[in-house]
Amino acid sequence: MKTVARRFSFTLLYNSCSREFTANHIMVTKDDEYDYLFKVVLIGDSGVGKSNLLSRFTRNEFNLESKTTIGVEFATRSIQVDGKTIKAQIWDTAGQERYRAITSAYYRGAVGALLVYDIAKHVTYENVERWLKELRDHADQNIVIMLVGNKSDLRHLRAVPSDEAKAYTEQNCLSFIETSALDSTNVEAAFTNILTGIMFFRLHFEAVVRGAPERLDYAVEQHGQHAASNQLRRQTTLLLLLVNSSEREMRKANCTTSVAAVTKVSKDHSH
Repeated sequence: MKTVARRFSFTLLYNSCSREFTANHIMVTKDDEYDYLFKVVLIGDSGVGKSNLLSRFTRNEFNLESKTTIGVEFATRSIQVDGKTIKAQIWDTAGQERYRAITSAYYRGAVGALLVYDIAKHVTYENVERWLKELRDHADQNIVIMLVGNKSDLRHLRAVPSDEAKAYTEQNCLSFIETSALDSTNVEAAFTNILTGIMFFRLHFEAVVRGAPERLDYAVEQHGQHAASNQLRRQTTLLLLLVNSSEREMRKANCTTSVAAVTKVSKDHSH
């Protein structure tokens, strides 16, 4: 089927896992009907190629003359995974500091994020820490995050070793991939992996919630109504660990589950 990708752009005023799954059959589908709607944000320094990643995935286009994004742009594309249609609403915004006033609105409702740096410019990798902090300060605590080393076609100019980036992702509970919007390398994989991982992660969470009401009752009794209602918004493993785990253990479990979901999808696609 043909991709139906929609692109929108606008400027804002700045004043104001135990579950096993497979995803072997991923195809493009029509954009008018879907089972899941996921908002994914692209973040990172200006010039790392966020807009071209967006256009490559949604329209299979690349523009060497791409200009700096002003305000916010988003596009949509739907894919089908194991009989379910996922519609991705992908948001791209300016990387410069002067546009950061839009931060809260930009992150609101996002369930996934691609944090992009340029493998040929180490400073863009150094700034990943700042972007990650901003993301975790403003986005939902359960957001699934993938670190993306873009412009892998510039291997002769590489300034960020893959091993260095992989080590960082392991320390910070992120998944990792290198892409090239120019020659399309891994662009499809980056988006489909994170979208599929989010879908199966949420299915797993819903199944656990349906199957473990007694744990929620116990959470209310031991920690109060607020703790239990928060638990409904947290990821699967946290639900199971609420009663007898420390905060650090729960954060670690949360990280392990989300990264494992995306990693599992990535491995399935590689075969």
